[in-house]
Parts: sequence; C-alpha cells; structure tokens
Amino acid sequence: MDRFKGRTAVVTGASRGIGAAVAERLAAEGAAVAVVARTVDHHSHLDGSLNQTVERCAAYGTQVVAVAADLSDEESRATIVPTVLDRFDGRLDILVNNAAAAVYQPLMSYPLKRRRITFEVNVHAPADLIQAAAPVMVEQGEGWILNLSSAAARYGEGVAISDIPLREGMPRPSDMGIYGASKAALNRLTVAFAQTLAGTGVRVNTVAPRSGVATEGTIALIGDSLGADRTESMEAMVEGAVALCDCGPERTGGIHYSLDLLEEMGATVMTLDGSAPYPGGFRVGRPD
Repeated sequence: MDRFKGRTAVVTGASRGIGAAVAERLAAEGAAVAVVARTVDHHSHLDGSLNQTVERCAAYGTQVVAVAADLSDEESRATIVPTVLDRFDGRLDILVNNAAAAVYQPLMSYPLKRRRITFEVNVHAPADLIQAAAPVMVEQGEGWILNLSSAAARYGEGVAISDIPLREGMPRPSDMGIYGASKAALNRLTVAFAQTLAGTGVRVNTVAPRSGVATEGTIALIGDSLGADRTESMEAMVEGAVALCDCGPERTGGIHYSLDLLEEMGATVMTLDGSAPYPGGFRVGRPD
C-alpha cells in the first residue's frame, strides 16, 4: 500500500465525485495529498465537501492539506501551488486537474457569462496550474500531470446527429457544445504541454470516462437516465486515473478513455482503499 509513498499530489475539484475518489486512492497508497475545492463545509444542493474528503484521506495516516480556492478566479487559483509547496516542503509530484464546470443548455440562449466560467475552469485553470507546477517537477526530474476530460470532447458531424437525444431525460448532444468544446481544448493543451515537457521526466496525459460515472454532479445534471449499461464504476475510473499518476516517461501526451486504458494495460480494478479487487469490475456492483 505504499505505491505513492514519498510523493505529493494535488487534486482539484476534490470535494466530491471523481476528485474525492482519486484523492482517497492516492492517500490510501501513501501519497501526501492536497485537496482543492470551493466547498469547504457544505454545498447548497450537492453532497460532499472539502472537509469530508480530508477526513476520508486522513484515515489512511498520510498528510492531507485542504486548499480552498475558486478555480474560475485567476487570483484565487494562483494561490494553490504556492500553498501546496509551502505545506509539502517545496515538493510536488502529481497534479490532477479534475475540477470542471458543466452547464448543458441550448446554444442559442447560452449566456456569455456561463461560457466564460466554463472556459476559465476547464481550460485556463488547468493551464495556469500546469505552468505553476511543471517547473517544480522539471527541477525534481519527474512528475505526473493528469487532466480529466470528457467524451463530450468528441463530436459527430452533420445535423442528423446533433439533435438526437442520448436517452430520455438527457440533454441533446448539441446542448453539450460549450462544455465539449472546453474539454476538446483541454485535450489539445494536454498534447501541447506534453510536447513542451518532453525529455524532462514530466508526463502529461488526459483521461476521460468511457461510460458515464454516477457522481453527485452527474446525477444532479441528468438524473438517473444513464442506465447501468452506460455507467462505469467509480473504481474503474479511479483505476484509470491513478495508472496515469504512476506511468513511465514514455507514456505522455495521451488522450485516454478509462476502460480502454485498463483493457490495454490488463489492469485489475481495485477498491478505493487499494486493498482488494473491486467486485463489480468495470461496472457498478456486479462482475463485468
């Protein structure tokens, strides 16, 4: 259980969902973890908070630091890396850019303010954090940067595809246009940063769910309309993510999808505490 022992990690958007789960897994395997989010104590309509994630991670006996920051605000997010370096004695090994703003609504009425927030959180914040963290990693001789993306970054061409609902109760693909565009930009930045940092020992990759993950935010956006056949386990998503937080220097600049990556690697999906294979495998609560 000491796979990440001696390493330090920053995980944004860690008050709930994938971010909280990745932070827990890293802590369970020995990493000192800084968890970042706006929600310190409670959210107005979603379960989960920074304090709850700190409690989950601290149970494994590792150092845990809570950093309250608004990723949509450039001055607020500029405090994250300096705060982490101060608390972790100048060391930073892993950066997980998980925080995301997702608003699905018809494009013709999509407000400029929401477009700006979406790109601030999903594109500018990861870029700023990479620019702040990468020089530290380069000086150390290695590091791992992971950006969390989405299948919405891919698009189908033509009018025939754009207005077909995925399933009753879900938004139309065209309603995901702004969010998808921001994630496509993030994917392109992943490749560019990987090219920039090639040869330094710093790996930069993206991972996205291949199927939906039933996080608190997803349920709030689209309810239970995904269905079991379109849902992968949180454990599988986390397994794909942590694999890219511990990959060799040759694996960089990749745009990965969780289950495809796990199949390629022949990886076993583990529980969030890393102690045993997850009984449900790729899916939720049942063998795959």
